[in-house]
Amino acid sequence: MMGRQVNTSARALVCALVCASISVLAGCATSDKPKPKPLEPLTPQIAGRQVWSQRIDASALPTNVAVNAGVFTVAGGDGTVVVMQADTGREVWRGNAGSKLAAGVGSDGKVAAVVTRDGKLVVLDGGQVRWQKPLAVRVTAAPLVAGARVFVLGTDRSVQAFDAQDGQKLWGVQRPSDPLTLAQAGVIAAFKDTLIVGQGARMAGLEPRDGSIKFDVAVASPRGTNEVERLADLVAPAARVGDVVCARSFQAAVGCVNAERGTLNWTRVTGGTNGVAADEQTVFSADSSDRITAWKAVTGEVLWTSDKLMHRGLSAPLIVGKAVVFGDADGTLHFLSRDKGDAVLRLPTDGSAILSAPVISGITMLVVTKAGGIFAFRPE
Repeated sequence: MMGRQVNTSARALVCALVCASISVLAGCATSDKPKPKPLEPLTPQIAGRQVWSQRIDASALPTNVAVNAGVFTVAGGDGTVVVMQADTGREVWRGNAGSKLAAGVGSDGKVAAVVTRDGKLVVLDGGQVRWQKPLAVRVTAAPLVAGARVFVLGTDRSVQAFDAQDGQKLWGVQRPSDPLTLAQAGVIAAFKDTLIVGQGARMAGLEPRDGSIKFDVAVASPRGTNEVERLADLVAPAARVGDVVCARSFQAAVGCVNAERGTLNWTRVTGGTNGVAADEQTVFSADSSDRITAWKAVTGEVLWTSDKLMHRGLSAPLIVGKAVVFGDADGTLHFLSRDKGDAVLRLPTDGSAILSAPVISGITMLVVTKAGGIFAFRPE
């Protein structure tokens, strides 16, 4: 993309991720995937172990885990929602939305919100459905539950807010959309008293009480000869560090925005389809060929790149202590040193793909696999 002719592998990827609001894409080419780069021999430099595991339904599994107040909230493709204590895996409660899910789960640690394939926003509390509302929009991003409200981002870039207690719709905002948008989870997150949402290649800050716009900043400048090549929506997960929120623009760029001032700190042109991880020093992400880049958080200067995990189907990353962690399509967790990108530990799961970024609560890290495995690890 980015002003160049799309090759067949990139076009196949876009075909898998794009939804058309005016027509269905046709004629997408396919090609054999490149073979994963063989893993180098590894002598572990740090320790880690699995501490507990669970299972959920894996059919069309939504791909995020909510982390709040020492609990993990996970949703299965069949509509099951499970809340587990992070340190022990003990089930706090389990419920069901009553239908298969179209998007992942959002939670504030008390109530959980999901969106079903038949277009309903369902909120559960203590294992019981508290309320449900029909949505006249397709949703692929997990709802955000914050400040006694539930916020929903549609694939048409609309944003809706509901009262978490009774489901009353508080407001709705429809931003300009394009004929093509990504069928991939977009950015919706809380920052102090601001709602952060991805609006195409732009990051917008909304007033959570009424949806009015506080700021609107371009993270990327989409280029291309057609609508497919110009797709550049912000994709989850984004990463917040203090007043800064960093995000990836699909196949276009990685950038960081000062959400307090509503200004762009930096942006760097780079391909890729998954989100980012960041801390005060570094921003990490992998591109569409799984080449990993570390940028200096303040300036966007490239610190290092690594091609040692090329074509392994990497997830978005997680920073854990002195390591950055990626899952891969074989269910392996790769721990890399933050300063150089050297492999320091590998941990297996069940052999199926790790679908989303690992998450952490306290000292317990969690991943969910395509086969429905929920695995908790404790790096040491």
